[in-house]
Amino acid sequence: MEQIDHKYIAVNNGLKLHVAEISSTSASSPVVLFLHGFPEIWYSWRHQMVAVAKSGFRVIAPDYRGYGLSDIPSQPEKTTYADVISDLISLMDSFSISKAFIICKDAGALVASIFCIQHQDRVCGLVTIGVPLLPPGPVAFHQHLPEGFYMSRWKEPGRAEKDFGRFDAKTVVKNIYILFSKSEIPIASENQEIMDLVEPNTPLPTWFTENDLAAYGALYEKSGFSTPLQIPYRSLGEMETYATGHPDPKVEVPTLLIMGEKDYVMKFPGIEDYIRSGQVKNLVPNLEIIFMPEGTHFVQEQSPSEVNQLILNFLNSHV
Repeated sequence: MEQIDHKYIAVNNGLKLHVAEISSTSASSPVVLFLHGFPEIWYSWRHQMVAVAKSGFRVIAPDYRGYGLSDIPSQPEKTTYADVISDLISLMDSFSISKAFIICKDAGALVASIFCIQHQDRVCGLVTIGVPLLPPGPVAFHQHLPEGFYMSRWKEPGRAEKDFGRFDAKTVVKNIYILFSKSEIPIASENQEIMDLVEPNTPLPTWFTENDLAAYGALYEKSGFSTPLQIPYRSLGEMETYATGHPDPKVEVPTLLIMGEKDYVMKFPGIEDYIRSGQVKNLVPNLEIIFMPEGTHFVQEQSPSEVNQLILNFLNSHV
């Protein structure tokens, strides 16, 4: 990945975002902005960045504030989705990018939902992986799942910190990758923590190497988990505020949703029906949906060649 350049861009209040970039030889090349989820960082897009850049696009993958190599905000517990959106606008302005394609994964879909509703004029098209775009409003999956649902546990201030604090950052990332690679929603019993759901000798997914784990571990060792727990989990209540100003939002840009059939997110209450019934098209009318039969939650790392081709087909169809 020697062709990937690394930069630091000052955004709001002087905070610096780490940005991985592959520039194009042409100043007029279309731009693709990659938005990661959790427990991910720019590195999650390593396979896609190279493939998309080789096809003539300029590619940019930031670490959100408090993630990876980006600056940690002075009060991580007060970080909001609005901060992340503002950072992305500032980043685009710093690079003099008027419009970009957005490719997002997992919680990046929540960021992209807000971004597209508020700044649709700056989006050429959208690819979302693992989580569909959701309309503004309360995120209430926890109301239909047991108390041990991982999102409920991680929303509780201090609980995940205590759970994660028993291990080094590398082990925490390993455990989450193992859990999120399964087809079942991670749910702990009453006297169990989320990290306890993984036996110490459980192997990594075959497509995730020890070198990959080392890269993630080093970056989360640097950043810690305070901001990553805040965004996405502890700021989910903020999604309700976006419903007030946008009673009937529409994301009109061309959009591709890639879902793995074995992604545990498909088991979230209502999600599969929301996608398969076409209800999602009430929000995203210009939507194409592709299901990958063996795909898990990390399908872009699990099956990079196939996902790369789907992305390139979409991009080249809408340039």
